[in-house]
Amino acid sequence: MVAMNMTTQRNPVPGLEGERELSTVTRRLPAEWEPQDALMLAWPHRANGWIGDMSAVENVFIELIRAAVARQRVLLVCKDEALLARASQCLKNANVALDTVVLKIAPTNDVWLRDTGPIGIIENGKLKLLDFRFNAWGGKYDSSDDDQINARLQQQDVFNCELQSLPLILEGGSIESNGQGTLLTTRSCLLSDTRNNGYDEHRLEDLLKHFFGVKTVQWLEHGHIKGDDTDGHIDTLARFCPNDVIAYASCNDQSDVNYAELAAMEAELQALRNTENKPYSLVAFPIPSAKIGIEGQRLACTYVNFMIINGAILCPLYDDPMDTLAMTQLQNIFPQHEIIGINALPVVEQCGSFHCLCMQLTQGTLK
Repeated sequence: MVAMNMTTQRNPVPGLEGERELSTVTRRLPAEWEPQDALMLAWPHRANGWIGDMSAVENVFIELIRAAVARQRVLLVCKDEALLARASQCLKNANVALDTVVLKIAPTNDVWLRDTGPIGIIENGKLKLLDFRFNAWGGKYDSSDDDQINARLQQQDVFNCELQSLPLILEGGSIESNGQGTLLTTRSCLLSDTRNNGYDEHRLEDLLKHFFGVKTVQWLEHGHIKGDDTDGHIDTLARFCPNDVIAYASCNDQSDVNYAELAAMEAELQALRNTENKPYSLVAFPIPSAKIGIEGQRLACTYVNFMIINGAILCPLYDDPMDTLAMTQLQNIFPQHEIIGINALPVVEQCGSFHCLCMQLTQGTLK
């Protein structure tokens, strides 16, 4: 954590100086398992920096969309007309029905819509979308187009509710909501000095409570996974699930480079208490054996980067013996959902998996 003097700690984020909490405003950040209107994705292209077999990458997107359109709409963002035509043809060739796919054009730097897509909240009983700033995980990559995706879609009259643009830098993958007033996050990400001018924990917690209406913010200190370039997004580490369950990444191999961090995180999770001062029900998801990428790097493979949609869970698979256990664990947590396993290795080459790729749009978002 960056040490800050008191004056710096309390300087407002530029553009937020006038924000005030009003007693008449109530806000809630829904849980991911609540009813969805659509799944939002961006079709990949070489300019995103993809390496390896592009057709394999496209096949992952096809399978994600195939699973989603059977249950809800898909908002598919394409960077231009040519890519829109490419995406449409790929889906048609795979016999994926396009009648529930909403195709829109907006330039993109990358495909990680968990971090760039709009975050839906319920404000005074009405749906509202929050559009936070995105600087590519602390300025690691170009984000000039990704930072404008939501505004450009709003200009095309896509959304059925207000879109509020905010100057605070915040990625969707950095927060987890249980839908009941508790937020789970990591200090390593939200308190990085490359995001919001080194804001301290208290100031950022105030802002999270203000924008999302949460009462409690629970911070994790540990859990970095080798290959992760997000500074520790919570959605690769621990996920809220129904009935006060937390699904979390664990490691059984003491020789693994991830063992110490994940063991320390497990101890932190065991110490957490819910609003009734009771421990959460923890379900461990052992990470797969080390997967090495095309360029020789350790890939950030975790099963807790699953995506929840209406009536199903999209589970990342890594051609590993732990795949079966992950799907079994998910079925136990979500007994009413179909567990759909999809090969995630082609996309994890780019340091993310299914939850990183997708943003759920709460029921009532799209026109």
